[in-house]
Amino acid sequence: MTAPPEAKRVPYERRHHGDAVIDEYAWLADKEDPDTLAYLTAENAYTQTATAHLAELRDRIFSEIKNRIQETDLSVPTRKGAFWYYVRTVAGQQYAIHCRREVRAGEIAPPDTGDGTPLDGEQVLLDGNELAEGHEFFALGTLEVSPDGRWLAYAVDFDGDERFTLRVKDLETGEVLPDEIHDTFYGAAWSADASTLFYLTVDDAWRPHRVWRHRLGASVSSDEVVYEEPDERFWVSVDLTRSERFVQIDSHSSVTSEVRVVPADDPTAAPRMIAPRRQQVEYHVEHDATGDRFLILHNDRAEDFALAWAPVDSPADWRPLIDHSPGTRLAGVDAFAGHVVVSLRRDGLTGLRVLPLSGDAEPHEVSFPEPIYQVGLHANPEYVTGTVRLLYTSLVTPNSVYDYDLARRELVLRKRTPVLGGFDPEAYEQHREWAVAEDGTRVPISLVCRKGTRRDGSAPCVLYGYGSYEHSIDPWFSIPRLSLVDRGVVFAVAHIRGGGELGRRWYDDGKLLAKRNTFTDFVTCARHLAKTGWTSADRLVARGGSAGGLLVGAVANLAPEQFAGIVAQVPFVDPLNSMLDPSLPLTVTEWEEWGNPLDSPEVYEYMKSYAPYENVADLPYPPILAVTSLNDTRVLYHEPAKWVAKLRTVAPNGSFLLKTEMGAGHGGRSGRYDAWREEAFILAWVLDRLGLAA
Repeated sequence: MTAPPEAKRVPYERRHHGDAVIDEYAWLADKEDPDTLAYLTAENAYTQTATAHLAELRDRIFSEIKNRIQETDLSVPTRKGAFWYYVRTVAGQQYAIHCRREVRAGEIAPPDTGDGTPLDGEQVLLDGNELAEGHEFFALGTLEVSPDGRWLAYAVDFDGDERFTLRVKDLETGEVLPDEIHDTFYGAAWSADASTLFYLTVDDAWRPHRVWRHRLGASVSSDEVVYEEPDERFWVSVDLTRSERFVQIDSHSSVTSEVRVVPADDPTAAPRMIAPRRQQVEYHVEHDATGDRFLILHNDRAEDFALAWAPVDSPADWRPLIDHSPGTRLAGVDAFAGHVVVSLRRDGLTGLRVLPLSGDAEPHEVSFPEPIYQVGLHANPEYVTGTVRLLYTSLVTPNSVYDYDLARRELVLRKRTPVLGGFDPEAYEQHREWAVAEDGTRVPISLVCRKGTRRDGSAPCVLYGYGSYEHSIDPWFSIPRLSLVDRGVVFAVAHIRGGGELGRRWYDDGKLLAKRNTFTDFVTCARHLAKTGWTSADRLVARGGSAGGLLVGAVANLAPEQFAGIVAQVPFVDPLNSMLDPSLPLTVTEWEEWGNPLDSPEVYEYMKSYAPYENVADLPYPPILAVTSLNDTRVLYHEPAKWVAKLRTVAPNGSFLLKTEMGAGHGGRSGRYDAWREEAFILAWVLDRLGLAA
């Protein structure tokens, strides 16, 4: 097999107290350098050669995924005003087609989606396949229909760097207006009369910091800045409240927020602040049009959040509605005419609480029979409605769309994602385990396997984790995962500290100077699975992406003997150097997550103690597969490239592969067939590590 490419040695000034260090691989940070592109291309060729024996297995897994998916399909239509909106896919086409159809007289329930054929009377709003033609990558960042149904604001990205071009389409004529705005961010909001569009732009560090007002048909050069956020820790977002009465401008850092509103029927009005920012206080705002009040979800002296309300004319006067209850994390609030729905999590599970706004009905929670599941609100654009749409899934139940009758408390299943090829959920079982960390903390693990899997240590296993940003990895169904589980692999999720599965304290105990808990929790879970007979160290592969890539990279240094292989996708493996460079995307905004090593020697030394790149040593590492993308803005490609190069130099007896997608971003390849092939590549490598490649 051809030898891996050589990296060159160059000096690099580390930004900490003026210390000069030598970083052999700093040159990889320049993707315009022909040497860098040649190096990554050579790495891809080396990886292709090293995995050539898996080509047939990759093709087989791709076919399994494709054959289980109903390629021509249609989502459950969602009503908004005079139309049903839906998305459909067509066999052989990479991207979704966004459509609508007029609501017919007496039509209350959504039309039957049947076998995925277009609805009679369909209007195509946007065909992703047409837009993507001639481009290697395609993604939508915004898709907003105006309140009158006349205009469609949409934003496209053809590189994967999440910098979008915003356009407006006339849905009556099909004409795309000359109103074209470059370098915008996710999100947009229409004024009530559809004359004005609010949108976001980013600064040089890819931080959304300005909200603009664009008048339809006017020159983009005349657009006005509605709000600019000067604090580099804060991101800005813009959207409409569900009542569509207010445009909401949310400035938020990792731990602090501040919200302003503009009346949607007076788009030139100055933004009005709800409550001034206070460090460590987060709040989220919803408008309850029934009571003409604001609902405020906040953590002011309420670690797991409480719900308050405030008069519209006195929005800083917060009055209790749901008191703080330790252990029940209130995660979201949505107002409907007559009801408020609160999203929550308790005991590691998601839930929904319904609060009637009138009559004698008592608040209640929507119940489900499975012991492990995930539920949340789905598309609910209508404010005046007697039902809310939910999305439910579990490790064994495919995505299921329900309409919940608020008055009758009844669930109506509208559609469950088809799984072709004779899928039987009764052939699988799911479990919840609890590992005990060294400090006595109980860490939950969710597992799925074929029914009857023996617990004698012989079963192969994949352990997945994330553990950052209070992002919870709730149980979810995966069609590609069946290619593992049907071969006898146990799939497990470690719900480690740093995530939000067990409330705000769970998050706080896995960030800043407590970050090492995230990594040791994962090792604890791996050892628990071996100790309890679910698997053994030589039959266990770890997998994580982004901050989860940092996790598995750190774990590789902490306990390399515990794993037979490690998959690190777009991995954040050089966090210290990234957090030392304020010019990079996300650095300043993430100091509240990781700490600021520029200002604090303690933070510097702590990050250095766990950063995967800093701690590479001549250890008995298991084989490692790192997958990244050249145009990734969130985790720059050079982090995994440097990491793999250093691993090869310091631990020359190891097996380390780097695969770089040369035309994609953080989420990998954008077309669905391309994404399935990428997943098949990873799953084939995993099965090879588990001795199941035959």
